[in-house]
Amino acid sequence: MTTPPPPPRRRLPLAPLAAIAAVVAVAGTGFLYAAGRLGDAPPTARTLIGAIEAAAGPHPGYRRAHSRGVCVGGWFQGTADGAALSSARVFAQGRVPVLGRLSIGGGDPHGAEAGARVRSLALQLRSDDGADWRLAMNSFPFFAVPSAEAFLEQTRAQIPDPATGKPDPARMAAVLAKYPSARAFRDWAASAPWPDSWANTTYNGIHTFVFVAPDGHRQPLRWALRPRAPLVAMDAAARAAATPDYLAAEFARRLAAGPVAWDLVATLPAPGDALEDPSTPWPAQRPTRTLGTLWLDTMAPQAEGACRDVNFDPTVLPPGIEPSDDPILAARSVVYAQSFNHREREITRGQAPDATDQAGPR
Repeated sequence: MTTPPPPPRRRLPLAPLAAIAAVVAVAGTGFLYAAGRLGDAPPTARTLIGAIEAAAGPHPGYRRAHSRGVCVGGWFQGTADGAALSSARVFAQGRVPVLGRLSIGGGDPHGAEAGARVRSLALQLRSDDGADWRLAMNSFPFFAVPSAEAFLEQTRAQIPDPATGKPDPARMAAVLAKYPSARAFRDWAASAPWPDSWANTTYNGIHTFVFVAPDGHRQPLRWALRPRAPLVAMDAAARAAATPDYLAAEFARRLAAGPVAWDLVATLPAPGDALEDPSTPWPAQRPTRTLGTLWLDTMAPQAEGACRDVNFDPTVLPPGIEPSDDPILAARSVVYAQSFNHREREITRGQAPDATDQAGPR
């Protein structure tokens, strides 16, 4: 199979208490640098990436979070509603080429796909005016904590105790007691169905963005990709019995039958809805607009695919779409850039044969 041609490389300014610790780690890794302190060291992007690597083990050449994935390609078709809300060319062009990546949460590039609570979809849409739109979306409907400082507390609670090799449950319990959003995230992780495919998973943008219409009207909104494939839940027994590459193999079978589609749906806020806190979801009854449809029709291993060397920084936006003042969104950009530079340097130095398909069969 083939994927769309790779874009030029750019380095851009990214249950039980033990179970919730692992899930929340997936939600947070790759997202934040923050103000505050982590021990005696400032919590820079380098500090947090180091903590992620310490938890997941060294995997040169791979993304530090969402390490296991595949490259995908296809196209996006905008709607009249999208073109009315935003002057971005992607909504008026017609068919816009798409390069993307489907992945699972966690820092192990060889982790079992079906066992990952979090699934992710990252996209690059490049319109014929040369503008890029990059989206980084996840299956969880909101972020686990409300601030960078809270993320630091959460990160500390996830550090394994040398005596047990596991996080201290009391420290995670303290985070859960302090932050209602962490408890809500735990409840989502424990109760939400596990889709049996990347194709029938909903992917949420979580952050607020601002669409600027051709007449200058500014509309804050949040977006999500809603699958056209019907949800089929996967129970614990099926997940345990699945092969490590279950999601990739299942998605390949779907593509053999034809393209897979999601509708890009925007939710519009009401006065008083949180615009800068991704841990606070908006009520389900808010009005929506369908902005377009994403179609995926190709897949390739990430070691040799065009997505491997793309930084899917969600603050890379075309004219007509702007970021909100969400500080976590801005922080993602910094951490993504640091992670991107690390893995590109490892690849360039020949330190990542596994990530570049040069190690031979395992």
